Amino acid sequence: MPDTTPATPFDNTRTTRADMQVSAGLATFIETEVLPGTGVSADALWSGLSTLVHDFGPKNRALLERRDALQATIDDWHRTHRNAPHDREAYKAFLEEIGYIVPEGEDFSIETANVDPEIASIPGPQLVVPVTNARFALNAANARWGSFYDALYGTDAMGPQPTRGFDDGRAARVVSRVAVFLDTVFPLEASSHATARRYRVTDGKLEVDGAGLRNPGAFVGYRGRADVPDAILLRNNGLHVELVFDGNHPIGRVSASGLADVMLESAVSAIIDCEDSVACVDAEDKVQAYRNWLGLMKGDLSETFDKGGRRMTRRLNPDRDYAGPGGARLSLKGRALLLVRNVGHLMTNPAILDRDGNEVFEGLMDAMFTALIALHDLKKTEGLRNSVKGSVYVVKPKMHGPEEVAFSDAIFSHVEQVLGLPQYTVKLGIMDEERRTSVNLKECIRAAKHRVCFINTGFLDRTGDEIHTSMEAGPFSRKDFIKRKSWITAYENQNVDIGLECGLSGRAQIGKGMWAQPDSMAAMLEQKIEHPRAGATCAWVPSPTAATLHATHYHRVDVLAVQAKLAKGGRRAYVDALLDIPLAAYRKWTKAQIRREVENNAQGILGYVVRWIDQGVGCSKVPDINDIGLMEDRATCRISAQHIANWLHHGVISRQEVSEIMQGMAEVVDRQNKADPAYRPMAPDFDGIAYKAACDLVFEGARQPSGYTEPVLHARRLELKAL
Repeated sequence: MPDTTPATPFDNTRTTRADMQVSAGLATFIETEVLPGTGVSADALWSGLSTLVHDFGPKNRALLERRDALQATIDDWHRTHRNAPHDREAYKAFLEEIGYIVPEGEDFSIETANVDPEIASIPGPQLVVPVTNARFALNAANARWGSFYDALYGTDAMGPQPTRGFDDGRAARVVSRVAVFLDTVFPLEASSHATARRYRVTDGKLEVDGAGLRNPGAFVGYRGRADVPDAILLRNNGLHVELVFDGNHPIGRVSASGLADVMLESAVSAIIDCEDSVACVDAEDKVQAYRNWLGLMKGDLSETFDKGGRRMTRRLNPDRDYAGPGGARLSLKGRALLLVRNVGHLMTNPAILDRDGNEVFEGLMDAMFTALIALHDLKKTEGLRNSVKGSVYVVKPKMHGPEEVAFSDAIFSHVEQVLGLPQYTVKLGIMDEERRTSVNLKECIRAAKHRVCFINTGFLDRTGDEIHTSMEAGPFSRKDFIKRKSWITAYENQNVDIGLECGLSGRAQIGKGMWAQPDSMAAMLEQKIEHPRAGATCAWVPSPTAATLHATHYHRVDVLAVQAKLAKGGRRAYVDALLDIPLAAYRKWTKAQIRREVENNAQGILGYVVRWIDQGVGCSKVPDINDIGLMEDRATCRISAQHIANWLHHGVISRQEVSEIMQGMAEVVDRQNKADPAYRPMAPDFDGIAYKAACDLVFEGARQPSGYTEPVLHARRLELKAL
């Protein structure tokens, strides 16, 4: 039966801790649920947090003021040069003069130590999931292993999905396709996996119908009896594949060898997200986020839910045990290695007020509390462990240039001191998604060379920042055309090249962005192989199923070999190419073209924002204007809002026209969500808080700091929660 016990109301009163006013609900959570078992006293924690807030808070504020000052100077330059052809050399000299581009120093290699193999040496898919959704977080953690049969059968990878009942023909095609994969990756000496009748282990070697693998070293273990194994474990390019045998299984029954399933090691790592995919605006929201992270680090997170009319409870998967070829025990992780994404440097949160009554910077809270919670994992010597190397992996987004990376490095040094951790226990992921980071990437990596565990590219946020930074330069191309501009190729290539130049291969991840269409797996299988081919050791996927399918790309591409080849060739792109602003060269758009572009942007903004504001959902599959489901988070919202703001600013479209489009698209979004009982329609009044928030993002977009959506969304969500 469902649990009908009323939830205890969250205590929003304030209590004094050190010289701060802390939400009583947050203080109670930290002191009763988090601190026990860490060895850190409450006095030490709150005192250390107070120092962080009051010593680092003013530095944080100064960095934000520096952002604003640079942006104002860049705006002036573009206004002065708006009607002249773009002079890249003059522009670069100007950016160097104002300190936006800093001198690049001598070559170096990162010195990050105690890095888990999932980060250092096992290329593979990566998931990003909202920390506030326990079920999604558990799914991501458990996505380390996935059924290849299920991933193919249940998606469009095998053509249109069956509408009812089990499709025997489709299942047979799945089995055949998987056999082709096995024959390609693990070829046999004398036969095919498709016709194999018996797998067994003899004298530490795998035999299939009396013959072996062409690469005998690919066999690394088994489960059950050697002569009649329940499972065979293979490895290629660092990733494992498990052949599961069960003659009583419906699939195994019709297989000559009893092969019932093929399990692929899939999501090697997952980012548990406290940032773009959540809607955390106050202490209650932050406690929900921290509590789920705590459950993951302790290993006791669970979620009970109804599925298909059944009550189910999901927990973290155990490790997987095998016998090695010689019979020795072999254990493999059953879960993805978890990183935690903190928020950036911009936002404050009312959960804690400093000694002057000001909200503290949320990034400082996240740094202290997510690391504190990770102590529960670091103190384990057995059981469900995350890091076996004694590290905490924090991804830090939206940093602008080396000085902000150095600031993050200093923050975590203080956190480590407070928590009694060796310096550089906390590893740092640098998201290359702001232009001042892109043009100074090598110096950004140098600023945290003892911590760097991850860099990546992200088209959406990077383009949103590009539009805002160059807002005064002129109208930008339509979004699809921005993707075709030369700067984006240079951006993607430079990220990999500088990462390799700084010694990340074998020590840290180099990542690529999200496949945003969770229902289009056939297209993903065709296209996303370009990420490992580009030298990326990880790339984002929208679901555990997508992770399993994307894992096949890492069997086809030896990423570490690709990286070695790229490193020998040197850089393919330099800063100069990043300074080609993707303005529209052809601006004689028809009214229909302009309207279609703005409608597409407006519909995406409204579809995302209405769930963010009204339901507190920070990431979801949102139907686009053509009713195709796309994964949306704040990054997608940022680029769409900035694009409309840019066209408004330069008179491509009028405010009245945009207002009419926003109302029309609100009606479309209402129709798309009519089956959701929790949905609040925006039409016909168009005066709800969610609709106003979407309009704020567009009409006030040019004035938002770096074009970020957070200030508007947080303010409007708090407004709704106060009702």
